[in-house]
Order: sequence, then structure tokens, then C-alpha cells
Amino acid sequence: MDEYAENIFQVGEQPIHYVEAGKRGRQVALLIHGWSSSWYATSPLLGPLAQRFHCIAIDLPGYGQSPPFAERTTIPKYVDLLADLIEKISDGPVVLVGHSMGGMISLSLALQYPVLVERMVLLNPTITGRLSKAINFYISPITMMERFGIGGYIVSSVEQTFMGLTDRLMRPVSFANRTSIMESDYEKLRKDARRRGQGRVRAECYWAMRDNDLSGQLAEIETPTLVIWGAEDNTVPLRDAGVVADEWPQADLRIIPNAGHWPHFETPEITRRHVAAYLGLPLASDELYKPVGEDELAQINEIAQFFVHSDVGQGLSLPERTRLAAQCEVRVFEPGEVIARASEVSDELFIIQKGFVEVWKEPEEDGKRNGRDPHNLIHVVNLRAGQITGELAMWDKGERSADLRAGREGAVLLVLTRRRLRALVDDDPELGSHFLWNMSTAMSRRIRFIQWQLNRVQEQPRMTRVERMPAHSSTVMVPTV
Repeated sequence: MDEYAENIFQVGEQPIHYVEAGKRGRQVALLIHGWSSSWYATSPLLGPLAQRFHCIAIDLPGYGQSPPFAERTTIPKYVDLLADLIEKISDGPVVLVGHSMGGMISLSLALQYPVLVERMVLLNPTITGRLSKAINFYISPITMMERFGIGGYIVSSVEQTFMGLTDRLMRPVSFANRTSIMESDYEKLRKDARRRGQGRVRAECYWAMRDNDLSGQLAEIETPTLVIWGAEDNTVPLRDAGVVADEWPQADLRIIPNAGHWPHFETPEITRRHVAAYLGLPLASDELYKPVGEDELAQINEIAQFFVHSDVGQGLSLPERTRLAAQCEVRVFEPGEVIARASEVSDELFIIQKGFVEVWKEPEEDGKRNGRDPHNLIHVVNLRAGQITGELAMWDKGERSADLRAGREGAVLLVLTRRRLRALVDDDPELGSHFLWNMSTAMSRRIRFIQWQLNRVQEQPRMTRVERMPAHSSTVMVPTV
């Protein structure tokens, strides 16, 4: 596990232990763990989220290193406390990431204080507050015994004597049969679940969730939300996912196979892909944890805004445009500078961000080319900002069919390689398919325009001819006299 900075927030009379990752000054992502956990329960997402957010992963009062409330624990108390915390640490709406009971707290906060929450990512969130039959039958009696001093002593003694009674009971209700959780992570989660001195808050939270049934209220939530659920969750049953599907169709609900109550530990790659796609985390999986500097992030955001009016950005959401922008390399060309030459083998697609690009083609006589004399090249067309070129070379990694030069004022190009696009498609199939659709639509429009030009020439055989022009000139149509 990476080392993160740890500290204490003081919110009124309540200390809150937290760890942080990512650069301060960026939008805050507040990570909220669930029942019988600590900040560590959200740790697999800290690395990727820190690419573009200032991440704060807290220990809820009564868990981890945060002392409990002086009074009885309830979900509304958690919500009010976190609202005060957000006001203290953020100058704008935050992104909430909640697991299990932390998901219920996140939903309740979005209902009570919608102005504080921009987006949410919820992992197996508790909706009705009624946990699985296995939890109610095996675990809740132990939790109730822990509520009182003598009961807690008995539970601890039994656990030590029988080499971890609660461990044996919790593993099948927490994880999938074919779970891929690492043993070191499992041991850490187990220790959090059985941390001494937390019996009272565990018992209070068990009833607090039941008293905070959210069914019937989800339709009121307008905050964009991704909901991820392990298909074999035997802690918060899938019937709660059914409530989400029935009452909250606006939520993006994803069910992950071979995962139980901890998909971010059991199936970390696919969980990170869903989260990265939804929140627009910049980088693809091959460089998932590469730090993003302030200048680079500002450039990514600028490109994401530019994509709104480009060939490839039509209909993409801001997170999708942000992910796409992060895959592009920026190249700057001087006026008249050669960008690419015909017959070069390439796998790069160019998206023109500023200026324009001239397309020059070698003339042919009797089916043969006249050589590489630059004065013999014919200016074919100018491509403006927002348009693409080189898409065919990207597809088949074949030879380019024309020369590309920067226009008279130079050009700034966004370069997307075949490798980066394929990595993006693997990480985010929905974004990849949308991008490919936009690219094919742009190609179709260009082909239709060329066909229209050819039809015009055929209809007016005495119309014009294309004059050979020196470099940097525009195409001129000269009427025959």
C-alpha cells in the first residue's frame, strides 16, 4: 500500500481522522467507508482518484482512529457532521465515494444537502438498511453482545479460543466464491471489522441503517451517480440493487461478476475502469497511477472543452471528453512546416486544435506519379480546427496518401496513436464506441462532400481545373475561357 498523509480534522467538538492523496486545491473527493470498517475500506480507489482530485478518506466517528460521538450514533448525525466537514475543507461541491453504509450516508447527504454534492460513486450501498439473512442470523447477535461490556469480553474470548469465529462467519457473506482479494488486504479488513472498543458504535450503526430506509426516496436524487454492485454480495443483498433499478433509473448501475461486498478489492481492475470512465480520470490502465501535474491537468481541461465542437467530441460528456483529452499528445507546427509525408507508414490520427492544415497530393500522369518535387504537388484542400485527418492510417497502419503541412499561421495538433486509442477502448468501451462512431460519421461527411464535388465536375465539364500553386497557397478554381 502507498503511504498517504494522515491528520485530524476538528469539526466542532468531533475529531475526525483522515488520510489524503492528490494535490490540494483541486476538487475534493470525499471517501466514506461502511459498517465495521475504516478509511482503508476505500483505499484501492485513492491512487486513481488522486490523478485529478484532492482525496480525503475519513474514519467515521467510532471507527478507525476517530473517537465515537458522545451520544448515540445515527445516520443523520453522520450526514450533518460531513456537511460541516465539506464546508470546512472545500470551496465547492465535492465528489462522494461511499462503500456499504458509506453509500447510505452519501445518498442521505445528497438528499439533505444536494448543493454540496456534484457526483457520487457508490459501492454496494445500503439502501433499505436491512442486511442479508446471513448477517442477521450469524453476525448481528455477536454485534448485540458487543454492545455491552461483559458481552464484548465473551466475544473476544470466544474469538481467540476458536481462532477467529467472526472471521469464519464473515468471509462467505463478504466475498464471492471465486474472489481475487489479496490475503494481506483481507487480513487488514478483518482487523478493522474486529477492532477492540468499537462494539457500541457497531451495534448502534446496525440499527441506524435499519432506521434510515431510503426506499421510496431515491427518485428525489438529482445528483449524477454511478452504482457498482458485486453480483455475489451476501452482506447488502442484491434486492437493494433492485430498489435502485426500480426507483432510480437515472443512476448508472453496474453489476460485477465474481465480486461480493468488496468489488474494489475483489475485482479491482474492472472496478477502477468503471470509476475512471464515470469520473473522467485522465489516464488509461497502462499508466493508471502516473501523477498528473497542474499544467498538464489544465491542458487536459482545455482540450476537453475544445472537443465540444470537434468532429470526435460530439455528444460526449465532460468526463468522457476529459479521458479522451488525456490520451492526446499536443504538437505545435510553424507556418508551412511539414506535418506528415505521403507514403510514410503511420498509426497516428491528427485532430486540428488551432490553425488549419493543408493537404497536398502528388500529381499522376498515365497512372504514374511525377516524383517528389515539392513544386509539382497539388494543393487539394484545407482542414480547419476541429476536423480530423490521418484516420485511415490509424486504422490499418498503412502509408499516408498525401502530404500534410501547417497553414500560413501555423497549427496546433492533437495526436492520438492507435495504441492509446485501443487502451482507451479496453478501459472504457462505451467511450471508445462513441469515439469510433463520431470518427466514422466525420469520414462519411467528408466522403459525401467529395462525391458532391465530383458530381458537380461531371455536370459542368467546362467548369474549372485545379491550378498548381506554390506552397502555402489555397486552391483556386479558374474558369475556362
